Amino acid sequence: MSRGALRFLYLSISVAVIVLDRLTKIFIRSHVALNFGSVVVIPNFFSITHVENTGAAFSLFAEWPQRVRVPLLVGFSTLAMLVVCYLLWKTARNFNWTGLALAFILGGAVGNLYDRIRYGRVTDFLHFYMGPHMWPDFNVADSAIVTGATLLAIDLIFGAHPAQDAKSSRQQ
Repeated sequence: MSRGALRFLYLSISVAVIVLDRLTKIFIRSHVALNFGSVVVIPNFFSITHVENTGAAFSLFAEWPQRVRVPLLVGFSTLAMLVVCYLLWKTARNFNWTGLALAFILGGAVGNLYDRIRYGRVTDFLHFYMGPHMWPDFNVADSAIVTGATLLAIDLIFGAHPAQDAKSSRQQ
């Protein structure tokens, strides 16, 4: 696959994440009341809710003044997005887990950045729990970012590394 085609593939994956994130958030905003109950999907495990997160992951910085919090989070997201774009552009040589991971992270970052710029907060709606134990609500963009980060970690730990491969082939 050519570099151009590979870049287009990674961009398409990012755009698919963005579109899925936007569509789900639009649906939740128009069909589920904000901060009011939930729609049980799997009893005692998973519900659809509608909450607005003014902070970052796990509501970090949510209590900070909006005039500080929003520019900080928009700036950080923009910087992360630019770094990921650069990495995708420069490293697109063949399809691999790292490229896929970066495409997911880019799509998730853009999805949440859109919410932060437009609304000053992010719509979350996926709610997992077991009895009294709950995971903080999240969305499709968050899922893509976590999936991408997990793929990166797996690739870093278990993936083939050119420097190690070259060294081991010289020793044989």
